Amino acid sequence: MNKTRKIWKVLKSKPTIEGAGVHLRRAFGFSEVPLFDPFLMLDDFRSDDPECYLKGFPWHPHRGIETITYVLNGKVEHGDSMGNKGVITPGDVQWMTAGSGIIHQEMPKGDNDGVMGGFQLWANLPASHKMMEPRYRDVKSAQIPEMELENGVRIRIICGKVGTKQGPVRDIVIDPEYLDISVPPGSEWAHPTKRGHTVLAYVIEGKGYFCKEKNPFTYEVTGENYFDIQRDPFIGNGTLVLFDDGDEVMAMTENEPVRFLLISGKPIGEPVAWYGPIVMNTQEELKLAFEEYRNGTFIRHRT
Repeated sequence: MNKTRKIWKVLKSKPTIEGAGVHLRRAFGFSEVPLFDPFLMLDDFRSDDPECYLKGFPWHPHRGIETITYVLNGKVEHGDSMGNKGVITPGDVQWMTAGSGIIHQEMPKGDNDGVMGGFQLWANLPASHKMMEPRYRDVKSAQIPEMELENGVRIRIICGKVGTKQGPVRDIVIDPEYLDISVPPGSEWAHPTKRGHTVLAYVIEGKGYFCKEKNPFTYEVTGENYFDIQRDPFIGNGTLVLFDDGDEVMAMTENEPVRFLLISGKPIGEPVAWYGPIVMNTQEELKLAFEEYRNGTFIRHRT
């Protein structure tokens, strides 16, 4: 019999400032390691104030991770040490594997009304792949399969599989899934998940339930950014659900729709040494990476 995953933790995203002065909300990050293994961080950079995002993320290094950028509104201009440059536009995804090291910049520009919206997810790489050749996967919106089910649920498949449709991002070492789900009012949706994988949902519009019991904690939590679901079982915009183990997840709505990102991946289970934009396994590896960045030997890939 399939086991539906219950909610383990619920976190409310918190405001923070990154880059050269970008105001964003962080769903989880350094303080939650290794809770979301293999994922390290999820940032929500939606804003309608250009002063909060135009300073962007000027040239900076990455090593040992993958960064996944999903844009809903506006655009993000980017360039890197491999000679790539381009623009991430609404509906596009950029899946960057930093591997042995890359230096790049990301500059949000917003749309004609000054609206900027998107998310960046960091995924860890295992020790066996931390020094792999860097690569980009620039996925245009038109390349991302979309489907609508009989009950009106709409799904964009960035990575992973729904029914017979598979997303364009494949062959990723942590075996991830990344879906954009919209559930209409008065509906229910269930989706199979792999046992042992970390599974999370981040709500970006509306509100809904993520467990049939509606009082579903399998693990009690405390802390300033933890959401009191026992007082309000609805999960709303800017709130993240981390599920326990099981064979499927579900979402239900009542009088309004809900839209959320469903993300999953296979845990790595290795030590994490993390400072700024570089994530390695040991402090010695971390120190070496920053030494190489300072002395100009950080880049090892072919330009």
